Amino acid sequence: MTVVLSSADVTLRPWEAGDASALATLANDEELRRWTSHRVADRDDAERWIAAAAAGWETRERLGFAVLAQGRVAGHIVLKRPGGVGAVAQVGYWTGAPARGQGLASRAVEMLTAWAFDADEGEELTRLELIHNVGNPASCRVAEKAGYALEAVLPPRPPRPLEGHLHVRERGAVPSLPGMR
Repeated sequence: MTVVLSSADVTLRPWEAGDASALATLANDEELRRWTSHRVADRDDAERWIAAAAAGWETRERLGFAVLAQGRVAGHIVLKRPGGVGAVAQVGYWTGAPARGQGLASRAVEMLTAWAFDADEGEELTRLELIHNVGNPASCRVAEKAGYALEAVLPPRPPRPLEGHLHVRERGAVPSLPGMR
């Protein structure tokens, strides 16, 4: 199954073998490595990572998308759902340095969220969670802009050595977006 989500300025599509060079370039970023467990050292690693992403689509447990802006790979977003089913799934994402600060991540999270709830026609999926390091205020802004409410501060636990913020969106809930009353 191939899923492509598009808006006027953002496209989400499954990773492709031809993305390996772009992935390796984006992953060579100290700031990205600071906040994620994402590790791609070179093109060979990128090819293995893309193959693992394809395997995640086959099991439906990790639906990973390349985030494209202006036709170029600018980041990654994933819907993680153990067993490929269940009421709760987790959203994870990152953007490469050239795309940061432009609202791309929040638009990608909004698109993935809408699709995840809409695509789950049986309505088994009722909750999406977004977890980030408490020391990463940019990720807090992304979650808030995408309508995810802060639910809890999580204690450190592997693979996160520091406290985390748990943000959530519930199916059917009207998000309280910043600036709206």
